This record gives sequence, structure tokens and C-alpha cells, in this order.
Amino acid sequence: MDDIHIRRGYLPGAIGRVAELHAAYYTENWSFGVYFEARVATELSAFLSRYDDLRDGFWTATVHGRIEGSLAIDGHQAERDGARLRWFIASDKLRGRGVGDALMREAVQFCRDCGYPSVYLWTFEGLHAAHRLYRQHGFELVDECMGTRWGVRVNEQKFELQLEDLGPAQS
Repeated sequence: MDDIHIRRGYLPGAIGRVAELHAAYYTENWSFGVYFEARVATELSAFLSRYDDLRDGFWTATVHGRIEGSLAIDGHQAERDGARLRWFIASDKLRGRGVGDALMREAVQFCRDCGYPSVYLWTFEGLHAAHRLYRQHGFELVDECMGTRWGVRVNEQKFELQLEDLGPAQS
């Protein structure tokens, strides 16, 4: 992973590139369209506009300076609802190289360090590799329902990781 760099914080062009990565993957594999890409770009823009370094996390994985993966933790309502994990993606160039695992480790540790009681994410049925990774990091499926939040009808799933009862992080 010498050519891959994971860093926390905004990088110029991140909004467009992260939206592009999502649009390319989900259009090709799940027939999502412009609604989904616009939603990713709009919501990521809003998140980064109100980003608070003490509460939120935004990580990018780059190869030779180009963003090829991302993950965010939105802590805006973490005390009430739990921290929200969002915009987790890795390009074909990074898949299978441990980058997703590294991003997840960073995010979960950040949530522990912030003292968040839990972290959750919404996804959908069929993303087997991602679901396997969530479970490896202690997330459990807690809810599912048919819905269209991504612009197409899918079985939406909520995964959650309880942090408050886990004690200190293990090294």
C-alpha cells in the first residue's frame, strides 16, 4: 500500500470526485442514476460546509494524489442518534487492497475517541463485500425495509455498532 495514502480532512475536488466514484459504481452495478449522484453531491457539500473537526471525520484514500476512496463520520446528531457513517466507497483500483478496512478502522476509532455511544449507516441488500466488512468491525443489522432513498427501490438496511459497552479499543 505504499502508493496509497489515507488522510483525514477536506481535499480540493473531494466533493466532485466522491460523487463521481459513487455515481460510476452504483450506476454500473445497480442502475442508479442522476438522482443518486445529485443527492451524494448535495448532501456531501452540505456536510463539508458545516464540517467540525472535533465532531466530524472525513477521510480520503488517494493514489498519486487522486482520490480513489472515502468515508465520512457525521457527528452532528451523535449524542441523540449515534454518529452516522456515510460516503464509504473505494474505486476498482483500491478494492481488495485493505483500504476499506483501514478507512473503517480510522472511522470507528474516531467515534470511540469522541465518546460516541454508537455509529450507524444505511445501506441496502446485495452489497456483500461491504456488509462483510461492516460485520468484521462489529456492526449488526438492526433494521430493514423496502424504500427508494437512493432513487430506485431496494431493501434498505441499517447497520449499527454500539460503542458505549465495548470499553477501551483493543490494539
